[in-house]
Amino acid sequence: MAKLNNRSSGLVYSTDPEFKLSGAESEQEEIVEPGQQLLKIKLETKHRAGKAVTLVDNFSGPIALKEELGKKLKTFCGTGGSVKDGEIIIQGDHRDKIVQWLHKNGYTKAKKV
Repeated sequence: MAKLNNRSSGLVYSTDPEFKLSGAESEQEEIVEPGQQLLKIKLETKHRAGKAVTLVDNFSGPIALKEELGKKLKTFCGTGGSVKDGEIIIQGDHRDKIVQWLHKNGYTKAKKV
């Protein structure tokens, strides 16, 4: 129901052929080239019951590309993870492997923090 309320704004039908909803402008996020992205890879154990996770931060681009990158990193590391709150989360300490993979795939400004 929440998704329906966000889209409708109460308008059902309009006879004006030039009418556009005020929020209908598609705000495209600019796709930044991989070599220009300053990705930060860090290890975190807080608020995770003592389990270590590797975070990939500062990815700028559409959510679909972020999820695709997260899936590739999880496959490369052979572990689980997710994409939440603008961060790619990989289970375990895989900082070195992730930096190596990112450099190999064009993300030359990726670094461990």
